[in-house]
Amino acid sequence: MTIYEGMNKLRLPNPTTPEDLEARWHRTLKFGDKVLVAGYYYNGLNKPCWYGATYEFLTGDTTAEGVIGLRAVSEIEFHDDGHAIAWAMRQ
Repeated sequence: MTIYEGMNKLRLPNPTTPEDLEARWHRTLKFGDKVLVAGYYYNGLNKPCWYGATYEFLTGDTTAEGVIGLRAVSEIEFHDDGHAIAWAMRQ
């Protein structure tokens, strides 16, 4: 999925802050210079409903108030949040 498609379909903010993501999304994790997201999007009965997203810091401020930008978004293809985070870690 492209960044633009992820922003529109999954309503992912870009740019944003880690603090905002933690308040509005299911799972967030700071991982080095990245912020990882596992989000839930209902995709139908018995279908994968989790996706992963990777954000990167856009400035030198790596605190919760630092500005981050969306860098990668997976398709809605995971059956749990752990696999979505693992995908985001590899980006």
